[in-house]
This record gives sequence, C-alpha cells and structure tokens, in this order.
Amino acid sequence: MKRLFLMSVLSLSAISFSFTSFAAPGHGGHHGGATGEPGKAEDVSRTIEVTMFDNYYEPETISVENGETIRFKVSNEGALVHEFNIGTAAMHEAHQEEMQMMVEHGVIKGDRIDHKMMAMDMGGGHSMKHDDPNSVLMEPGDTQEIIWQFTDATDLEFACNVPGHYQAGMYGDIRFE
Repeated sequence: MKRLFLMSVLSLSAISFSFTSFAAPGHGGHHGGATGEPGKAEDVSRTIEVTMFDNYYEPETISVENGETIRFKVSNEGALVHEFNIGTAAMHEAHQEEMQMMVEHGVIKGDRIDHKMMAMDMGGGHSMKHDDPNSVLMEPGDTQEIIWQFTDATDLEFACNVPGHYQAGMYGDIRFE
C-alpha cells in the first residue's frame, strides 16, 4: 500500500514540477556548503547507520555536536532509488528541481539509475552527475558512506529529493546537542 501511494505521488510530482533548462547548473555544485564540509576519515568521532526505506529513514532524527565529524553508513532497503542529502529545507527545495530534471531525462528510472545518461554532457559542460559530498543517490540494495563535518549549528535535515519522496515524508531532523 505504501509503495502504491509513493508511486502515485511520484507520478503526480512529475507532472507538477516545471521544466528546468539544460543550461542550468547541474549537480556537483556542493549543495552542503552552508551545512558543513566534507570530513576526513581520521577525524571521524563516530559512525551513524542510516537505512532508507520507500518513504522513511531509520533513524528519523540524528543528533550531532557542532564541529563533529560523522561517518554516515547509508543503506537503501527500499524498492526505489533514494537519496540521503544533508542540508537546510531551502537547499532541499532547490535541489528537488535538479532531481526532477534527472527523472525527466531518464537518469532516475524508478528502481535504477542510468549511469550512462548521468554522465552525458547536457550543454555548457553540465552533466547530471550526482557527486556532491553531502549526498548519495542509491539504487535498491546499495550501501554507501558520507563523511561530513558539521561546522555550523543551523536548522538541518536529511532528505530524499527524488521527486515526490520529500513530500511523502522522506526526511528527518539533524539536531545539534
């Protein structure tokens, strides 16, 4: 039932989002700049395991200390492609437009990623690579890591910005202790 609901949300969101021009900046713009910076493995103070399902994360809330470097071990246990992205609500909103473009151009295909399309030049030297250090885009069954240093205590969340997923509730809070 949850999967049918999510697929309906995905279909509706694909219709409702406006088209973004190919010339617009794509991924690789380091969307996490206001939330911290890529961390170094030797500075990791702890590892947090995050599991993605088709409309939620476990855990739903993560607590960090300002200046702390965390290794996130992220697993996609859902049936669809999902993202783990650290940012502010405004950053997620802006990133959703880029993710919509990835769906419209066949990079994200429900349960898989077309890596060949992702690397294609979309004009002006821009591609649809999803290579920001604060984010991972994963197919079902994948596990990846992010090492992130939280340098600015601000209102943060982690979210999946694949069209319709955030709106279906696929986000969680990052709280500073």
